[in-house]
Amino acid sequence: MDEFRKSIEKAKEVLELEAESIRHLTERLDENFARAVEVIYRAKGRVIVTGIGKSGIIGKKIAATLTSTGTPALFLHPVEGMHGDIGIVTKDDVIIAISNSGETHELNLILSSVKEMGAALIAFTGNPRSTLAKAADIVIDVGVEKEACPFGLAPTSSTTATLAMGDALAVALIEKRNFTENDFYKFHPGGTLGLRLRAKVKDIMIRGDEIPRVYVGTPLKEAVEEMDARNKGFVLVTDRQETLLGILTDGDLRRIVKSGRLRYDLPIEEFMTKDPKSIDENATLAATIEAMQKDEITTLVVVNGKHKLQGYVHLHDILGRGGNLKISLF
Repeated sequence: MDEFRKSIEKAKEVLELEAESIRHLTERLDENFARAVEVIYRAKGRVIVTGIGKSGIIGKKIAATLTSTGTPALFLHPVEGMHGDIGIVTKDDVIIAISNSGETHELNLILSSVKEMGAALIAFTGNPRSTLAKAADIVIDVGVEKEACPFGLAPTSSTTATLAMGDALAVALIEKRNFTENDFYKFHPGGTLGLRLRAKVKDIMIRGDEIPRVYVGTPLKEAVEEMDARNKGFVLVTDRQETLLGILTDGDLRRIVKSGRLRYDLPIEEFMTKDPKSIDENATLAATIEAMQKDEITTLVVVNGKHKLQGYVHLHDILGRGGNLKISLF
């Protein structure tokens, strides 16, 4: 068990160190990042990501993320570039060159050719005074204080930080381009995630007798019993025609007890939150996730066009717990 504990403690140490490395990046975000977003946004060509070794692997992922979110990108291996593949670069392209040291020999060899072609060069490096940084038009500092590797040799924290910065760049471009969920479907027509997000919320919502629900006029005591029996952390309130009127959550109940207003004999409408957040049953799962993110909640009530209760959906059901979801494209 001591060996198990040691492994777990080491894993925690690595995760905390890498998380801290990412947090430190926020302190170094400046106008260079904003310029990089603007240059890529206005470019007539593509983004060409290049790097070697572990940086190259991270570069491939960054290129894939950019491409799938509306920014055409591809990966160029520096060695292949030295042997003719640099011919794919045009003056309209933007190069993202990745090197933690900024002194990667194979990468720096192609920089002069890239500059001669007129392509903009963005450097992702942990050394702002390096050869790569000096050649670049824009330098994004992705440096870390130390690697998670005990010898400080294997790229660990540095590659994590670089990957995170690539994600930040891609997401900033999503906002800049007003990339929508429908655009996402176009780029992911056959993917499981794309299919799932295109489905309607009614396809996976919890419905019928599984909904924690009471009618208006129900005493608080009975509403709490229903909440406890369903063990969902909330109970919905409707009228006899199924119109959604309110919700009572565990948090609401704790606040009621704390305030001294608790009266189990009073009707539920004295305590419920009126007009709870809801979504139409025909909304896509992508739109449902967006609504949850906007309101910082993980559960939404589902209604129809007449605001009649149809069910509820939890974030887990969208992201995978609803494994029996069958999706029709027609």
